[in-house]
Amino acid sequence: MCHAYTGLASSFCSEGLRQQGEIIRDKLKWAMQVRVLFFGVLRDMAGHSAEVLNLSEPATLSDVLRHCQVSIPAFHRVGRSLAMSINQEYAGPQAKLHAGDEVALLPPVSGGSTNSAVDGVSCVQIVHERIDRTVMLDNFRCPADGAMVTFEGVVRDNSRGRRTLFLEYEAYEEMAIKEMNRLVEAALAQFSIRQVMIVHRIGRLNIGETSVLIAVASPHRGAAFDACRWLIDSLKRTVPVWKKEHFEDGAVWADGEPFPANVQESPRTS
Repeated sequence: MCHAYTGLASSFCSEGLRQQGEIIRDKLKWAMQVRVLFFGVLRDMAGHSAEVLNLSEPATLSDVLRHCQVSIPAFHRVGRSLAMSINQEYAGPQAKLHAGDEVALLPPVSGGSTNSAVDGVSCVQIVHERIDRTVMLDNFRCPADGAMVTFEGVVRDNSRGRRTLFLEYEAYEEMAIKEMNRLVEAALAQFSIRQVMIVHRIGRLNIGETSVLIAVASPHRGAAFDACRWLIDSLKRTVPVWKKEHFEDGAVWADGEPFPANVQESPRTS
């Protein structure tokens, strides 16, 4: 009888361990981690630039937003104006997430590793050092061009009725490079131009320094003017670069333009 009871207890114990193991395996099976990045004013609100978030499958970007609504007290101030990305591609709230994804929450941008693009004749750059427009434009010139139009964004000494001390630019650099390359490709397809250059600086910029330089070369001036205006307007709305303005009595992130509707609603179904 003792042996029988011992065998029965051992059986129950083994069954309990098996069930517990299955529960643990199920939890591990359905749990996944994604890395969430915060930029601009949202980084200040969160108190950090990134966090690893545990989610249960299936999960979407809406689950990340719900987490942020709970964990970041002031999130409601920017939540409706955010754009989101998964692995450096814009995506909408219902986009599905997978283990290991990199999610970025992007407040409206205020702007924008060096990278060449578009058949070797056009380029985009994000730089940390001073932009030398003379050198860059001299290297950009070509005898085939009858027109070259440039736009240069310069740090001014006042904003919001206060004296500006300096600006600080931040970028989601890998995604910013991708988005600027897309703008270059779109401009070359849409306008009768030969080449484009976009250079954006990040870090601390003093008064009078160049924050962004755009150059468009074309056989004729009309297309160059139109393309240059379109490029800077589009960059300000879609390239993930943020600007913080520093004054004598404090600092504030610049208000960005709302993201275009097609960016905030970009689908990702798988």
